[in-house]
Amino acid sequence: MVVPYKSEPLTDFSIEENRQAYLNALKKVESELGGEYPLIIGGERITTEQKITSYNPSNKTQVVGNVSKATQELAEKAMQIADSTFNTWKKVDPIMRAEVLFKAAAITRRRKFELCAWLTKEAGKPWSQADGDIAEGIDFLEYYGRQMLELAKGKPLAENPGQINKYTYIPLGVGVVISPWNFPFAIMLGTTVAAVVTGNTVLLKPASTTPVIAYKFMEIMEEAGLPPGVINYVPGSGAEVGDYLVDHPRTRFISFTGSRDVGLRINQRASVLNEGQIWIKRVIAEMGGKDTIVVDDAQTADLELAAQSIVSSAFGFSGQKCSACSRAVIVGDEAYNKVVERVVELTNELVVGDPTNEETYMGPVNDAGAFEKITNYIEIGKSEGRLVAGGTADDSTGYFINPTVFADVDPMARIMQEEIFGPVLGLTKAKDFNEAIEIANNTVYGLTGAVISNKREHLEFARQEFHVGNLYFNRGCTAATVGYQPFGGFNMSGTDSKAGGPDYLTLHMQAKSVSETL
Repeated sequence: MVVPYKSEPLTDFSIEENRQAYLNALKKVESELGGEYPLIIGGERITTEQKITSYNPSNKTQVVGNVSKATQELAEKAMQIADSTFNTWKKVDPIMRAEVLFKAAAITRRRKFELCAWLTKEAGKPWSQADGDIAEGIDFLEYYGRQMLELAKGKPLAENPGQINKYTYIPLGVGVVISPWNFPFAIMLGTTVAAVVTGNTVLLKPASTTPVIAYKFMEIMEEAGLPPGVINYVPGSGAEVGDYLVDHPRTRFISFTGSRDVGLRINQRASVLNEGQIWIKRVIAEMGGKDTIVVDDAQTADLELAAQSIVSSAFGFSGQKCSACSRAVIVGDEAYNKVVERVVELTNELVVGDPTNEETYMGPVNDAGAFEKITNYIEIGKSEGRLVAGGTADDSTGYFINPTVFADVDPMARIMQEEIFGPVLGLTKAKDFNEAIEIANNTVYGLTGAVISNKREHLEFARQEFHVGNLYFNRGCTAATVGYQPFGGFNMSGTDSKAGGPDYLTLHMQAKSVSETL
């Protein structure tokens, strides 16, 4: 009997044993930096001449690993193998497929500190952020395995005399998973195993800045007993390999996490009927956000909770989360002045630096491109608001940007409308709660939001009118937990696919109704 799902606990680093385990894992990973990693196609390791070099964003000259780069020819080989493997994998008992995920979860737990250390080196994640990333990956394995056991039973239908009606789910086919760099383990893993446990095969194209951690995931799935060819590891450029696979007539679905512009481009390309294609491709997309925390007036809201929630949501992992708070709207002069003052105090207390150090709260941003984009937005912000914290950056060693706060920003300013994906926060004031919700809704996105208020009427108003896929009351707007807060947004935030939710797996399947007359 499979026990009910319970989320993976986060690591308590105040326990010396855990602290030492992380330090030991960092030493182990440091001894393995600069390694060579092949493609994995049908279980075969394939080394190519062209490489994707992964660098440590905290130390931009340090090579994390050199990963073989897929060509279109190798992508085609992977497609043929995935297509062929689908014919056998789709017939495997769903219980066995789920058990592969449960075994992978156990292996991941055993390798947890090592995997965290790889995230610290390759993605620049401080200890707590890396730990949360791995814990979420374990949650996806456990939760989706259990969800598959339920879906395998089908759904009940009405029965007529002399008739048997059955409603079951069958897998779609070959999926292309294009995963992001900001959650290079959890989201990469979650989108891939959701496809696999439902009976599909996968071509996995991880983000080019974080391909090594995806290779470690491949090792875990192989050890867990996943047959060759079910997941094929094909890192490569979006222009050469990504487009080719999205356009391929044998691609049945694309699971994408990334920017709005790339997501829209994938959706457009997937809508084109290519020669030999006999289905409408399905697109599962999570494309970003411009997320707001609304703080009620001083008589109604806990202002200390508000400030703490804003800062943790804005600057956790350097604001490189699609759920990050990049805007806060505060009702009334008194609350606004107090919250701004406290946000500045808390922001100035944050420790920015090398994420291998336990005390570091904020590490680097992803790469040179992210550094340039974010610092450009900081310059724009200086003309759109009042700089009250941060505003400085240093890329001499790694890509470090100090947490930056602008006050008195017009709700329609660029830094309040455009996704920056970095540690930049804009604060604005509303005359009343209704206006605050109007401001919160005035973007093209609709991913996460939070309301800090003790007034029940306002919370109920927000429940109905705050147009986001994930809404939180009296807490921050990040850190959705698998199975507890299914994650996905509205509008330009994507297809509202609700990762970690009860209907996510069905997006990778199609329902079949069979009726027998007796």
